[in-house]
Amino acid sequence: MKITRSVALAVSAALAVTGLAACGSGSGTSAAASSGVLNVGMPNGPQTENHNPFLTSSAASSLGYRRVIYEPLVMTNVVKPTETGKPWLATKWEWSTDYRTLTLTIRDGVTWSDGQPMSAKDVAYTFGLLKKTPALNIDAIPYGDISQSGNLVTLTFPKPQFVNQVKILNIVVVPEHLWSKMSDPATDPVKNPVGTGPYTLKTFTPQTTTVVLRDKYWQDLPKVKEIRYTSYTDNNAQTTALANGSAEWSFVFIPNYQAVYIDKDPAHHKLWFPAVLGIHGLFVNTTKAPLDNPALRRAMAMVINRDDIFKQGEAGYFYPKVDSVTGIPTPAGEKFISAEHKGKTFSVDVEAAKKELTGAGFKLDGNTLTDPSGKPVTFTLSNPAGWSDYITDLEIIKDNLSKIGIQAKIDKANEDAWTTGIDAGNFEASMHWTNSGATPYDIYQSMMDGALYKPVGSPGVNGNWGRYRNAAATAALEQYAGAADDAARTAALNTLQQIMIKEMPVIVTSAANAGGEYSTKNWVGWPDEQNPYAPAQPTLINALDIILHLRPA
Repeated sequence: MKITRSVALAVSAALAVTGLAACGSGSGTSAAASSGVLNVGMPNGPQTENHNPFLTSSAASSLGYRRVIYEPLVMTNVVKPTETGKPWLATKWEWSTDYRTLTLTIRDGVTWSDGQPMSAKDVAYTFGLLKKTPALNIDAIPYGDISQSGNLVTLTFPKPQFVNQVKILNIVVVPEHLWSKMSDPATDPVKNPVGTGPYTLKTFTPQTTTVVLRDKYWQDLPKVKEIRYTSYTDNNAQTTALANGSAEWSFVFIPNYQAVYIDKDPAHHKLWFPAVLGIHGLFVNTTKAPLDNPALRRAMAMVINRDDIFKQGEAGYFYPKVDSVTGIPTPAGEKFISAEHKGKTFSVDVEAAKKELTGAGFKLDGNTLTDPSGKPVTFTLSNPAGWSDYITDLEIIKDNLSKIGIQAKIDKANEDAWTTGIDAGNFEASMHWTNSGATPYDIYQSMMDGALYKPVGSPGVNGNWGRYRNAAATAALEQYAGAADDAARTAALNTLQQIMIKEMPVIVTSAANAGGEYSTKNWVGWPDEQNPYAPAQPTLINALDIILHLRPA
C-alpha cells in the first residue's frame, strides 16, 4: 500500500460533513457539557511532570494530552490502515516510487500557541531534531538529507521507507524557536509545552492535568473548552470513575464490564474495541540467563494456557486469543501466514515442553527445573499493580510455568518504575504489546529488530524491549522494508515466521485492540462500529480528531 496525497483538502469541511453519533436520551444539556468540560481518565497512577511529545514515558504520552497540544502532519486511522490519511499540518504528501524521497506541502495560516507562526522551517527542524537525537527517534527512522524551500519540505532516506510511511507522516511538529534553545531535548522535561493544537496547558499535578482551549486555531474551534486528564491509581478506580460519570472517556480493562459499567447507565455508557494487527504477549529479557535460551522460551510457550488468559485475564472480550505458532493474529493476519504454518496452533502440552527442556540440557528434579549449569530456573514477572488484566495474566502464566518446574515471582510494580525499567531493559519478563500496522511487519519488528536494539541500561526504545539480537531476523526485516514487490516481501515474512517459531523471542498470547469506553450523556460524536472514523482510545493520535467531532448532547 502506497499512501499518497496530491490534492489539498479542507479538513474543517471534511469534519463538518462527517456523521455524528445519535444523541443521548437526556432531556437537556448537562452541566458538564454546558461548561464545555470533558473528563478523560487513565489508570496509570501518579505522573511526573514532563510534556515531551516524543517520549512514550512522559506524562503527556501516558495520559494522552500530547495529542491535543501537538499535531501530526497527517491524521491516519489504525482501524482502517489501508485508507489515505486526512491532511493535517501537511496538505499534500508524495512518495517517490522507491520510497526513498518524501515531499511535503506544509499548511499555511497555522500558529503556535504562543502566537508565533508555524512554517515549513519548523517541520524541517523537527525532522532534523529526530535525526540527530536518537533518544527522540524512537522508531529508528534512518533520515538522510532534509531540505526546505518555501512551504515544501523534502526528506530523503538511505533505504526505502515502505513500512515506515505512517510513522513518518504521524510525526508531531515542534517549534524551532523554543526547542533549539533546549540544552538536551531528550532529557529536558518540557514544562511549558507549545504546539499547534487547539489546547494549551492550564495546570499539572501528579493526579490531574488540565488543558484549555486556545482563542484561535487553524480549524474551527472544538466545542470542548476544557479537558481534564485524571490518572487514577488502578483499573478499579478508573472503572468506578467511568461508572459514576466522573470520567467520561478512558481505555481501561473492565473484568465484568456489563454489570459494573454498561448497566450503570445503559443509555449512555458505551465501549468499542476494534481489533488491529498487533499483539500482546510475554516479553522476556533475552540478555538474562536462562531466558537467553530459546529452548526454555519454546517450552514456556507450550505450557501457557491462552484460553485461560482470554477468558479469565481478558474477560472474554478485551484482547482476543492468539494461538498461531507464528504469533500472527487471526483472522486479521490469516493471509500472511505461510502455507507451511497455516492451521498450526499452540495447545497446552506439558510433556512436550519437558522433552524440549531435557533435550537442551535442562533437568526437572521434582518440582524444580534446573538449567544446564545446574541453577534453578526462577525469574520475576512484572507489570504495573493497577493493570488488573495483565496481573491476572501473570498469575495464570506463573501457575502454568510451575508445571515444568519454573518458580516465577510476580512483581506488582509502580507504573512509572515499570515503564522506566522496560525502557532501559531492567526487567526479566513482562506482559507488553507491539506496534500495529497493516501487515505483521510491525509485530515482528517490535519483537526482533536489531535496529531497535539498545544495551541494557540505555533507554529510549520503541520496540525490541526484550533486547533480542538475531542477524537473520534483522536482515529479513530489512529485506521486507526494502522489497520492490509483494513476492520479495512474502519471502522475507516467511523467514521471520520461521525465526519466530524457532527462537520464540516473545511468547504471544493475545491480539491488540484500539478501544475505549466513553459516555454519550454529555458529549456525542464518538466513533463506533457504524462510524469508525477513528479508534476509540484517548491516547492515540486520533484523539484530537475525535474531540473535533464532539458536540454537546
